[in-house]
Amino acid sequence: MRTVYPLVRYRDPAAAIEWLAEAFGFEAGEVSTDGEGVIVHAELTAGTGMIMLGAGEPGGHGVYVAVDEPDAHHDRAVAAGAVVTTPLTDRPYGSREYACTDPEGCTWYFGTYRP
Repeated sequence: MRTVYPLVRYRDPAAAIEWLAEAFGFEAGEVSTDGEGVIVHAELTAGTGMIMLGAGEPGGHGVYVAVDEPDAHHDRAVAAGAVVTTPLTDRPYGSREYACTDPEGCTWYFGTYRP
């Protein structure tokens, strides 16, 4: 089972999904929208790989890592100097997760969600 998922943000996620399918052969799986129809989360596959994407400023990318114990993982990351950007949160889709940056500013997301 996968545990690491690259994340990409697009101003127009619907157009990006269409282009990624045409240009690179990705296939859309789960696509979730907000109350205004904006894609906030999508899962695209290519062979055995998967990326996740959503609306946001391009370049606002990161890596999502599925973990079994997000609270302990969070505490370990903070002790090592990670800067928490999104506190531990229980999401409506069942995941408990948080986000942080590493010492060079790269964004990392950790949670129990496993596509």
